Amino acid sequence: MRIEQKHLRRNFLYANKAPMNMLTVDQTTDESRFFSFPGARAPDRQRRVDSSGVSLAVYEWGNLDAPPVLLVHGALDFARTFDVFAPLLADSGYRVVCYDHRGHGDSDPAALYSWVTDERDLLAVADSITMQPMPAIGHSKGGALLIHAIQALPHRFTRFACIDGMPFRSPHPDSAMHERKYMTPEIIDAWLQQRHTAAVAERKPGSLQELAHRRARMNPRHSMEWLCYLVTQGARQASDGWRWKLDPAIRPGGFGPFRSRWMTDRLPGFPVPLLAIFGTEEEPMGWDITIEQIAPFMPQSGRLVVVQGTGHFIHIERPQETAALIIDFLQS
Repeated sequence: MRIEQKHLRRNFLYANKAPMNMLTVDQTTDESRFFSFPGARAPDRQRRVDSSGVSLAVYEWGNLDAPPVLLVHGALDFARTFDVFAPLLADSGYRVVCYDHRGHGDSDPAALYSWVTDERDLLAVADSITMQPMPAIGHSKGGALLIHAIQALPHRFTRFACIDGMPFRSPHPDSAMHERKYMTPEIIDAWLQQRHTAAVAERKPGSLQELAHRRARMNPRHSMEWLCYLVTQGARQASDGWRWKLDPAIRPGGFGPFRSRWMTDRLPGFPVPLLAIFGTEEEPMGWDITIEQIAPFMPQSGRLVVVQGTGHFIHIERPQETAALIIDFLQS
């Protein structure tokens, strides 16, 4: 196993940790200016994939006959967050395929959400691309989903690059942790209460800039120009303002037969070459797994890369450099 430190130059998406009251844009500016961003490129194709009755929005960059690579986003995110990163992979000769998770972006909402249904959706999209093995890239929760899917179906994948999404290793026995955290009366009652209101709940509306400022509280390292562009791709405009395209019924956690240690216990025997990329800076919308925590479980053939001075969204802060790392890995 190799551990590498990368000191990469700053990129235009980095907000340089400016105080929140400095992250401003001209409120009188015509919103049309935010529908484009330097380096961002809309997908070359869009289509739909049915996953057990849930229609998923799928986006593609690159030539149809190019070697495919599956790209999976994280929780409370959407495929168009890759509008700068994905074209860099496509321009290097790949057909890059990404999709909005159920209840995210332009994919349909669902009656219930769970880890297993997310994995079923991932495999439905993979099957729609090719039945041959292919490489995959995942960010945050998308990386953890792919770890689990590749461990279960190693014949479907050839290589895996994980952008700050390696599985969390709990210090407690999984059964005890699960009982304590997810099966208490308080947690179950809160989950049921949310289910009662989810059918009529709506995301809070606001102006384009207001939604960007809300996102900035979770992503303080990103520029307001980028966050405003993100609103144009990840939110929907109505008569009363913009709303994020996220189903209000989505809720962190849940129930079911999933244990995080299932992934880390099997990680030493991971069946395909693995590149894991980590940042160094904490931020609210982070993944909370460090290189020190996961290193003891990495396969000997695995490669750990630490990108100094970046947060959770390494591919957004440093798209060119992250793409170069992954392209080198895919072609090695």
